[in-house]
Amino acid sequence: MSRPERREESPQSVQALLNYLVYTGEKPASYGGISSSAAVEKRKGKYQEYPMTIVDGRAIADQLSLEREGFVFVNHETQMCNFYDEDEIRSIYYRETEQLVKERSGAQRVLVFDHTLRSADDARRDEKNISGPVRNVHNDYTEWSGPQRVRDLLPDEAEELLHHRFAVIQVWRPIRKPVQREPLAIADGRSIGTQELVPSARVYPDRVGEVYHITYNPEHRWYYFPNMQRNEAIVFKCYDSKTDGRVRWTAHAAFDDPHSSADAPPRESIEMRTLAFFAPES
Repeated sequence: MSRPERREESPQSVQALLNYLVYTGEKPASYGGISSSAAVEKRKGKYQEYPMTIVDGRAIADQLSLEREGFVFVNHETQMCNFYDEDEIRSIYYRETEQLVKERSGAQRVLVFDHTLRSADDARRDEKNISGPVRNVHNDYTEWSGPQRVRDLLPDEAEELLHHRFAVIQVWRPIRKPVQREPLAIADGRSIGTQELVPSARVYPDRVGEVYHITYNPEHRWYYFPNMQRNEAIVFKCYDSKTDGRVRWTAHAAFDDPHSSADAPPRESIEMRTLAFFAPES
C-alpha cells in the first residue's frame, strides 16, 4: 500500500503514547457483551505503548476525504436530548446518522446496524452498563468480517449486494460535555500498510467476529480533533470492498492527551456502525 509523503511536523500537535499490538504468532482475541473486568481478564494478545505525534486535525479539516485519508470531521447538529435513552437513539439518531453517511459518502443506501456508548467514568459505566474507551490501536472490520456483516444482517439480499461496492462507515461523537480526556486518535489510512493488520477475534456470547489489531510502524500518521463538542463528529471508514487504490480502512484508539487538565470531565461518546451501499458504477 502506498504511503503519504512525509510533511513537516505541525506545531499544532501533541506527543502521546498509543497502544499497539506486539504480534507473537498467537491470534489476539477481545471480548464483548460481558463485564469490562471479565473482558480484560479473558483478552489474548500482547500490547506495548509507543510515543507518536498526533496532529490537530482541525487545521486541515476542510481538506480531508473519506476516499483519501479515510475519515472526515463534520459539524453535525442533532435533535437528540438524551443519548442514554435507547428508544430516542433508535428513533432519532439512527435516522440522522444514515442521512449524514449518505451525504458524506455518496452511498445510495445506508443502514445503521449497531451503536456503542462509552464512558471513561467507572461509576457511569456501571450505572449505564456501557463500555469504556478502547485504547488498543485497531480497525473494526477485516477482509472477512466486512462482507460477513452483510450476510449476517441482510441474508436474503447479501449475495446480490456483495456483487457491488459497499463499505462499513462509522460515526463517532461526544454525547454530553466537550471531550477533554481520552480523545479519539485516527490514522491517515494511506499510512497503514497491510502488513501491520493482524486479524483478531472479537468474541460475543452469541457470535464471533473479527477486527484488525495494528502493529507499530513509525510511519503511521495520526490526527485528533481536540475539545470536540456535542455537535461535532468524525465519520470514518472501517471497510471498503473496492480495491482500486482508495483507502479501505483506518486505525483508531483512545489516548491520554497531555494537554488535559487533571479535573477534566470523563469522556462520554457514542459510535454508530453503518453499512453503506453504492451504485454499481461507484
